[in-house]
Amino acid sequence: MAARALVLQTSFLGDTVLTTPLIAELAKGAIVDVVVTAASAALLKDNPAIQSTIIYDKRGRDRGVRGFVRLARQLRRNRYTAAYLAQGSVRSGALLRAAGIPTRVGYETSAGRHFYTKRVPYIENEHHASRLLRLAGVEPNPSRLRPHLYPGAEERAAVDRLLGEAGAATDDLIAVAPGSVWATKRWPYYAELAPELDGRVVIIGGAADRELAEQIIQRVGSRAIDATGKLSLLASAELISRSRVIVTNDSSPLHLASAMGTPTVAIFGPTVPEFGFGPLAPKSIVLGVTTLGCRPCDRHGPQRCPLGHWRCMREITPRDVAAAVHTLSTKSPLPTSSA
Repeated sequence: MAARALVLQTSFLGDTVLTTPLIAELAKGAIVDVVVTAASAALLKDNPAIQSTIIYDKRGRDRGVRGFVRLARQLRRNRYTAAYLAQGSVRSGALLRAAGIPTRVGYETSAGRHFYTKRVPYIENEHHASRLLRLAGVEPNPSRLRPHLYPGAEERAAVDRLLGEAGAATDDLIAVAPGSVWATKRWPYYAELAPELDGRVVIIGGAADRELAEQIIQRVGSRAIDATGKLSLLASAELISRSRVIVTNDSSPLHLASAMGTPTVAIFGPTVPEFGFGPLAPKSIVLGVTTLGCRPCDRHGPQRCPLGHWRCMREITPRDVAAAVHTLSTKSPLPTSSA
């Protein structure tokens, strides 16, 4: 009987993208299923390393004792030989123990570590894709780290329609992703940047980012293409793949760009790449104010600057970012850097 592995990843969308190298590694020797949120399941569509995705609706259908027991029974029926906990809550650990999975691998620092049969170190200054690969007992190297997503015909058609309606040529696109769930991670000058960019500006994001998109459109008019709220996550990845460069905050579009290999200008304010979530695209530049003693101030980014000045974002100018875009548009591949 073939080995069956289960990966549990119910964290943020970017974490799901960064879990794809782990999934690909496990698939070399096992049939792999993945437990994810509904939003993340859409990102993993058509991934050839995954046999099936199992949606874990922690705040809905699977909430409470009944949902816990129902999902545990479902997982038990699949007779997994091993489970890998990319998300380390107590509930997740207890769920996989209740499912009767004999080998449960997670980080030694996780809240649910007492439910694990094997604990691995969580290395703070390592990229998260590398940390995740360590769950499989793999010594990470750069060739294994880059994540991958697999937009299909449906996603390509959606992007074709969007660009066709805008009369845009694929080779003329510069993507910008101005949004973030965390307010202090939103660089405030995307509207000022847009006139400095040489190409059609395509705005990536969800429906909640439309106000930010409107600010850009007010500055450059029809030269901007508003994709906010119009595409699925996987179709957004396809659109990013057709762009010359993307400018993004420390948020999920950064990881979509890494998966699609799009040159990336990543703007980091209250957070830093050393937390493990910097770009993995073949060409990337990280911009951040490195002289501030108060930075980093938070693992995710607070809703307000604790000191009230927000210099970590305000001191990165549109000229700085435009210069980085120009560099990535014209130079040979660069390592990730900081300024």
